[in-house]
Amino acid sequence: MPKRNSFEQDLDKNAANYTPLSPLSLIARTAYVYPNLPAVVHGKRRYTWAQTYERSRRLASALAGLGIRSGDTVALMASNTPEMIEAHFGVPMAGAVLNTLNTRLDAEAIGFMLEHGQARVLITDTEFAPIVEGALVRAKNKIKVVDIVDALGPGGKRLGESDYEQFIAGGDPDFEWKHPADEWNAIALNYTSGTTGDPKGVVYHHRGAYLNALSNIIDWGMPRHSVYLWTLPMFHCNGWCFPWTMAANAGTNICLRKVEAKPVLDAIRTHKVTHYCGAPIVHAMLINAPEDLKKGIKHKVSCLVAAAAPPASVIEGMQRIGFDITHVYGLTETYGPAAVCAKHAEWDALDIGARTERNGRQGVRYTCQEGMTVMDAETMTPVPWDGETMGEIMFRGNITMKGYLKNPKTTRETFAGGWFHSGDLAVMQPDGYVKIKDRSKDVIISGGENISSLEVEDALYRHPAVLAAAVVAQPDAKWGETPCAFVEVKPDAKVSEAELIEHCRSMLARFKAPKKVIFGELPKTSTGKIQKFLLRERARSASAIE
Repeated sequence: MPKRNSFEQDLDKNAANYTPLSPLSLIARTAYVYPNLPAVVHGKRRYTWAQTYERSRRLASALAGLGIRSGDTVALMASNTPEMIEAHFGVPMAGAVLNTLNTRLDAEAIGFMLEHGQARVLITDTEFAPIVEGALVRAKNKIKVVDIVDALGPGGKRLGESDYEQFIAGGDPDFEWKHPADEWNAIALNYTSGTTGDPKGVVYHHRGAYLNALSNIIDWGMPRHSVYLWTLPMFHCNGWCFPWTMAANAGTNICLRKVEAKPVLDAIRTHKVTHYCGAPIVHAMLINAPEDLKKGIKHKVSCLVAAAAPPASVIEGMQRIGFDITHVYGLTETYGPAAVCAKHAEWDALDIGARTERNGRQGVRYTCQEGMTVMDAETMTPVPWDGETMGEIMFRGNITMKGYLKNPKTTRETFAGGWFHSGDLAVMQPDGYVKIKDRSKDVIISGGENISSLEVEDALYRHPAVLAAAVVAQPDAKWGETPCAFVEVKPDAKVSEAELIEHCRSMLARFKAPKKVIFGELPKTSTGKIQKFLLRERARSASAIE
């Protein structure tokens, strides 16, 4: 055993000099320092940081009372409401793992997630009762259900024995939660469709959640006590870690059940919102809103945009209404954003075309991420910084997932060579900024949501008239990308575009269904493999013509 140097001898970790990192410490500090500052606003409901901390501890206590322990899963099916924020603290305070569910998915997908993640408790908004009821039938594990009854929601059937307020009322407001024994312990489980129709469970640890929460503040330049509007779903990568970010920031969370132009702009005006996040479609919606809805907003509003790079019209439109936009990039596997297009002052002097090119890149690693580069995926060597040689974007560091739940083979493949393989093809530009050129995965990103092309193809193949099908991304001015289906019909069979789209909608979440169907023989290789690169070109051409 090698001899330790003098700096390592008798200087060991102990309770006085080491505590595992966890975002739970962020709310504890803010509740101590700023107990009376506003933490959460939802309609007429108002909670200070002291109250939010107390409610989170009550939730943790109530879960512990059900026997929830370290490593158990607690799922949430909810909109952006106070309960979602509290769960980001209360669930891990009980030692459990938080699994936020995509409210746009169908019962089959939700049921799979509940069973695969072995959820013991499901906290669900009554709005989603029809989906949840079907999901509970699909899942084979026994699940305790707690209902969220939100006065601002549409209502719905109650599936549990108690509602959320009754549930936490029985909890201890002084519940003594503990830091995880190891900061590597899981804090959250998020499902991503990946490149197949089978969802993969992405596992986050306390350390990564803590560091990305801080990186959001640093890389966005957020001043303390910012006012954050929840346009980004909290079910998506734990809201890019912003529930924990806002606790560190001692800011105010403005909740929002649905993202529509009027309530968003009204909230920005009324609450003097300073920050919000979203896919390009969210920003475009605000730009194109009637001018009278924008009146009275005279303060600076900062926005993060992800998914497809923002087009010039979005950047120009944001500037026109006084909003400052920053482009970030990441994946579910990197806690949401793990890269930022860090701005330089000299870019302001450029014309809109050059400025758009600069601001539309995927950029550089987040402060708390250790590495981001573009490599040849086979040789694992970095590509030259020439803006032309394509390779795969790779990440490594503390804000990269633990791995995929119960999927060691895919985890090993994804981490091959000591880097996380994103599946996105890009170039490294001369200034060291990354720019995506194509996607090696056949994932369609529509309005910020991942759609598996294979899942849509499977639905198409279930129609009796379909002989062959392939689905690719088609550029869309509103959604960024939408599924475009190419279909070969069986001899003597007849089917219309509308019929196939409706068929897919009956089997998938509506946003996954093709927006366009093009009929004809599919181009194939000599071995019968469909040549999707040709179909992508056709889809782009069809989009341009339209």
